[in-house]
Amino acid sequence: CDRVPFEFAHSIRIDGDIILGGLFPVHSRGERGLPCGELKKEKGIHRLEAMLFAIDLINKDSELLPNVTLGARILDTCSRDTYALEQSLTFVQALIERDGSDVRCANGEPPIFAKPDKVVGVIGASASSVSIMVANILRLFKIPQISYASTAPELSDNTRYDFFSRVVPPDSYQAQAMLDIVTALGWNFVSTLASEGNYGESGVEAFIQTSRETGGVCIAQSLKIPREPRPGEFDKIVLRLLETPNARAVIMFANEDDIRRILDAAKRNNLTGHFLWVGSDSWGSKISPVVHQERVAEGAITILPKRASVDAFDRYFKSRSLSNNRRNVWFAEFWEENFVCKLGMHGKRPGSPKKCTGLEKVGRDSTYEQEGKVQFVMDAVYAMAHALHSMHRQLCSGAPGLCPRMANIDGKELLAHIRSVNFNGSAGTPVIFNENGDAPGRYDIFQYQINNYSVAEYKVIGHWTNQLNLDWTTGSLAHPASVCSLPCQTGERKKVVKGVPCCWHCERCEGYHYQSTEFTCNLCPYEQRPNYNRTGCQSIPIIKLEWDSPWALFPVFISVLGIIATTFVIATFIRYNDTPIVRAAGREMSYVLLTGIFLCYIATFPMIAAPDVVVCSFRRIFLGLGMSISYAALLTKTNRIHRIFEQGKKAVTAPKFISPASQLVITFSLISVQLFGILVWFGADPPHTFVDYGEQRTQDPRNARGVLKCDISDLSLICSLGYSILLMVTCTVYAIKTRSVPETFNEAKPIGFTMYTTCIIWLAFIPIFFGTAQSAECQLKINILICSVVCIKSGVINCYRLDINSLYSTTLNQLDFSIETGNPNKRHYQQNIHLLLFWKQNK
Repeated sequence: CDRVPFEFAHSIRIDGDIILGGLFPVHSRGERGLPCGELKKEKGIHRLEAMLFAIDLINKDSELLPNVTLGARILDTCSRDTYALEQSLTFVQALIERDGSDVRCANGEPPIFAKPDKVVGVIGASASSVSIMVANILRLFKIPQISYASTAPELSDNTRYDFFSRVVPPDSYQAQAMLDIVTALGWNFVSTLASEGNYGESGVEAFIQTSRETGGVCIAQSLKIPREPRPGEFDKIVLRLLETPNARAVIMFANEDDIRRILDAAKRNNLTGHFLWVGSDSWGSKISPVVHQERVAEGAITILPKRASVDAFDRYFKSRSLSNNRRNVWFAEFWEENFVCKLGMHGKRPGSPKKCTGLEKVGRDSTYEQEGKVQFVMDAVYAMAHALHSMHRQLCSGAPGLCPRMANIDGKELLAHIRSVNFNGSAGTPVIFNENGDAPGRYDIFQYQINNYSVAEYKVIGHWTNQLNLDWTTGSLAHPASVCSLPCQTGERKKVVKGVPCCWHCERCEGYHYQSTEFTCNLCPYEQRPNYNRTGCQSIPIIKLEWDSPWALFPVFISVLGIIATTFVIATFIRYNDTPIVRAAGREMSYVLLTGIFLCYIATFPMIAAPDVVVCSFRRIFLGLGMSISYAALLTKTNRIHRIFEQGKKAVTAPKFISPASQLVITFSLISVQLFGILVWFGADPPHTFVDYGEQRTQDPRNARGVLKCDISDLSLICSLGYSILLMVTCTVYAIKTRSVPETFNEAKPIGFTMYTTCIIWLAFIPIFFGTAQSAECQLKINILICSVVCIKSGVINCYRLDINSLYSTTLNQLDFSIETGNPNKRHYQQNIHLLLFWKQNK
């Protein structure tokens, strides 16, 4: 019986010692039930010829696989995973034993099957969905597979696709690179668009997963393009993208046909310039997706594994013709498609008016540009060749040709050699694989630009090798925003929308809060306030009463006048110290009284001076002591007058302790109580300063001030002045009691008037002083205290006038009149006698 041949439809067969399989999308996906569609000139024919060219170079290389010829079995996947699966069964036929027991030839003999070529490794496929489908079959038969274009992250799973390797980086690297681009452009709110299938869906999934792990980028929408889109589907997708108008950036993992139709839909809906396209390597630097829609694609940023054009392949491909390339069964179809002509009656383009001559030349009679994955196809073939060469050296000890140990190549052993290769590829970059069979991530970043001459082209604007490097000198400087929310201004915190971390509302840090992080406002320390832009805290300004302040000038002026007046009186008293009138006024007590008044005026200056330990000490001493000295002297005087006239009602004899020495002892005894209190105060609470930040802590932090103060609380101040108030009240009581003394005794009335005005001032001082405790003017409280003291002492020195001459002469005249007339009024006579005794005591 004759041998039963195997028909290899849609395949290229090249004999050799070792056969490599090849899977290429020579045709696009068919429509209306057809498996295959139109021819793909670049992605199909260019890549296929790259494998043939690489095999030719290896077979000519005397150092790589010497005396070993590589053959090929190349199939068309028609860009469909199910069709590719059927075709790939060709690769495993040699490993399947056929059962011919049920088959008989016409003569009754069993048939003899022609043994198919054994494929030791497969180059391909292109689409990730095809590679995944084929890899599931090839791993069962332990046939290694090296892809030149499949980038789905799913293929990095070494437990499921252990015999799969690739010379292009997986989309997990591409997704990271695209995320770095989005971040570099300041975008944080983007939409994703994927073609249905492993490549698109896994690419978008990798991008979303990477963005979640990294943070900072949110997905507004994640849309999918169906495998078989219905009419109007792309318009619906574009309108859905418009539902989130702030998400202008669209991350695309789609095939070039879907990219072209999305751009066309955007153009149709007058959305040119609205969307910011970021395309994966399926867009790369291809012309077909942007033909006739350059404006809507302008500014698009695309990514492509780092590559270089192989000049030797250009020379090879341009030299191909119908006569010297008969091994490529699809080359005639390419010829018709490329030159828009018809080859005979059986040509593929029956409607073409032009007939092919066969003398056409690629690059001369048609445009030519090397397809982007040519380099990777050649690297994949060379990676397989280097692995076989390493295996040959190990098994055949470097002997030329195939040795018996390589007659049946173990796929698992070959896989180990594939994963160990390390050589410089056709672009000069190292070709290596990691433990999952992935190549390192190296990408070029492109931007589609239209120059001033309306010429559109892709320009390299950067590269990515584990990190992004952009060069905007060649890129468009305009970077429209694609953010959910605009950045908050300084001093504002972000209030994130629940579930959408890239969307937020901006809230101003109010009051004494500052922006500690972009999400929180913290309260400044008590002694600080927010700075101008609320990004931190600064010390609250410290103020004190200044000498040039209007609040200080007035009391200083009055105090200076009071000091001058008091000094003048003291000087006058000293000058006329031994005269009868000075002695009659109570010389010693007058000096004590004037000393107290002088100290009260002097107290104005430490009250205004900048607080420190010395100033605070003087404030404690002078303020209460001056008042105590004054009131102690006045109290002693009024008490003596009261006792003299009270005694005069009863007897002619003078009361006790009315001599000047006695009066001084009584006065200093009263003053010693104040001194003792001051000493106790110093011991219990030594004087010191502090800054009061609460007194002027206004609602607006800009107006907040810290007031430098002496550590004298209001309670301590009242306690210090309390003794003086007690003396004042007692003195007032005696002034009231002495109001009925003879009219000719003029000293009692000035003392009484002085005490009445003093009480009025004190009664007004207390509510005003404590009512201004929270005044915005720190000077006001001090000013009120100073003015009260100054007014009191000014009243004392002005109201307490002694008309000594008049008092003395009037008293003597009344006494003489009473004696001459024989006035029978004994009481009147006794009072006049005591008046005379009063003056004699002071002479």
